[in-house]
Amino acid sequence: MAIRVYVPADTTAASVGADRVAAAIAAEAEKRGESIELVRNGSRGMFWLEPLVEVETEGERLAYGPVSKSDVPSLFDAGFLDGGTHRLGLGPTAEIPYFKNQQRLTFARVGLIDPLSIPEYEAHGGLSGLRKAIACEPQQIVAQVKASGLRGRGGAAFPTGIKWQTVLDTPADQKYIVCNADEGDSGTFADRMLMEGDPYCLIEGMVIAGLGVGATQGYIYLRSEYPRCWKVLNEAIERAREFGILGPSVLGSGKAFELEVRLGAGSYVCGEETALLESLEGKRGEVRAKPPLPAISGLFGKPTVVNNVITLASIPIILACGPEFYHDYGMGRSRGTLTWQLSGNIKRPGLIERAFGLTLKELLYDYGGGSASGRPLRAVQAGGPLGAYVPAEDFDMPLDYEAFVERGAMIGHGGIVAFDDTVNMLEMARFALEFCAEESCGKCTPCRIGAVRGVEVIDRIKAGTDLEKNVQLLESLCDTMQYGSLCAMGGMTPYPVVSALKHFPEDFGLVGERHRDKR
Repeated sequence: MAIRVYVPADTTAASVGADRVAAAIAAEAEKRGESIELVRNGSRGMFWLEPLVEVETEGERLAYGPVSKSDVPSLFDAGFLDGGTHRLGLGPTAEIPYFKNQQRLTFARVGLIDPLSIPEYEAHGGLSGLRKAIACEPQQIVAQVKASGLRGRGGAAFPTGIKWQTVLDTPADQKYIVCNADEGDSGTFADRMLMEGDPYCLIEGMVIAGLGVGATQGYIYLRSEYPRCWKVLNEAIERAREFGILGPSVLGSGKAFELEVRLGAGSYVCGEETALLESLEGKRGEVRAKPPLPAISGLFGKPTVVNNVITLASIPIILACGPEFYHDYGMGRSRGTLTWQLSGNIKRPGLIERAFGLTLKELLYDYGGGSASGRPLRAVQAGGPLGAYVPAEDFDMPLDYEAFVERGAMIGHGGIVAFDDTVNMLEMARFALEFCAEESCGKCTPCRIGAVRGVEVIDRIKAGTDLEKNVQLLESLCDTMQYGSLCAMGGMTPYPVVSALKHFPEDFGLVGERHRDKR
């Protein structure tokens, strides 16, 4: 019987040589007459160990990593196919603390199965949520999503069930489900990992959404920088269609749902839902004025659910296990789990799925192991390139939507980028404004002009020119952008700037304590 060997086909693993390792293992096994089944799975999310090779033994999988092509012969010499001891041996994958101490709901199958195998997907709980949804009336589906407490995982954290209810209640001859897979925030990779490691989870979630609101057509708007996702998703959709998950009669229910993937064109602002819809319609990616909301008049003027990948991928487990099961995770109004993504100056970067409520300190040190440089961590940026900077003195803050808002920050998509004490926060604030100036769609004046002027003002502060006057001007400019911009692109650009000024005034040449007291 062939021994199963797992080597991730995930983009991150491939970027550090996983494809070469897989090819070397296949060649070495053939050379030695060993019978193996090579499975290209998704990544387990422990990126500092990639490429991570796993061998299936009786009752468990043993991990070795990080493995390079040159390590392959010695792995065979050590008898790794039988669990042999090797310097890269990590023991059972499920016992690695980084992985063991997680609460994987949405990512339960990622890294565990062959991403494109529907039988494996079913064997690990897949499609049970869809089958239960088929037996429900649309309102019953929406009611379960409401009761779960699920909020949008793309950044805005709007209650998912409320959005679905609006679409359900809006009469129309056609409705749409749109998945925002334009994952453009720095330090985020959960969407990509899910799509590459468990694409049927997303597909199932979108079909359930369609049944819940009466939509028969779905679109996945995928960023063009994800070529592996593009390939995996299209292959998965084709297989799902052949299996009957998609088509005129979903799993023989007589209810229709179709799905296709559309590629974006590299615009950051198309991560905003209305700009995304404009792009899907073949127009320039510009933000629409609201109202009307997309839930009432969205794609092609029809009621549209727009949710991000992790939001939709959370739906199957809610339907399969019940809303109470999901709601039991988390704290306050932040229910369920979120896929936290650690990157930047961090010793152990990767993905951690945990319920809301743990602290930044736990995430950065218990999982991340502190800085990669060995120096003290000074700050993290949460919520992408337009998220606020959180200083080290606030690392005890619980990871909760409301707790972050109270501190002038945001969780966003769960990306956490770490910086040690060598970072210059004036330069980071300047980058946020420079980024906005580059990526703005240009439709509204505060965003289009404000970011450009902001860079100029920061450069004057850096030069020490009329320091207090220019700091006041920068603050006034940020206020205008935050409250006068048409969308979150301009409205959130002040977050990193204001937080850098507030917590790190010394980097702007200001007297630290005096300036803190003024705020």
